[in-house]
Amino acid sequence: MSNTVGMPGLRGIDHIGITVPNVKQAVDFFVNIVGCEAFYELGPFEASEWLSKTLDVHPETVMKNLRFLRCKNGTNLELFEYSSPDQNTQVPKNSDIGGHHLAFYVDDFDQALGYLRASGIEVMGEPVVRTEGPSGGQTWVYFKAPWGLQLELVSFPKGKLYERDYDHKLWHPAYPDQ
Repeated sequence: MSNTVGMPGLRGIDHIGITVPNVKQAVDFFVNIVGCEAFYELGPFEASEWLSKTLDVHPETVMKNLRFLRCKNGTNLELFEYSSPDQNTQVPKNSDIGGHHLAFYVDDFDQALGYLRASGIEVMGEPVVRTEGPSGGQTWVYFKAPWGLQLELVSFPKGKLYERDYDHKLWHPAYPDQ
């Protein structure tokens, strides 16, 4: 009997899938602004019983295109563009069920923030600098993709304060093997 809890063989998150209003626009943003690398694309996939049952979508849904991207030392992105008669075209808020954001770690927060602002990217509020508590040492701010997806710029080059109380640490994109 194994002492391991959870799925046998779990290594981590392979990718995060996000539905976007326009795959071409999203790839352009993630490649040319964020710095991801585009890989292969698939589609279109016409409306079918298989698509409806497999993805729990309206029977007339068409998956127009999907594209895979690699984001440096982190999780891959899978971007989807759909057409569906019951499609909700509103981007969920963080407080909505299914609400989410992607956080991009950078080595130099101020340099990256200046770059986003110079690129005309909407930055939401001012950076939050944590000096106390488990997230002490971390600086972050939210920003938006052109279609409204919330993203986060985050950095903690000297680690976070929680690390002094734990032998094991959260995964860190700057040290992917640790």
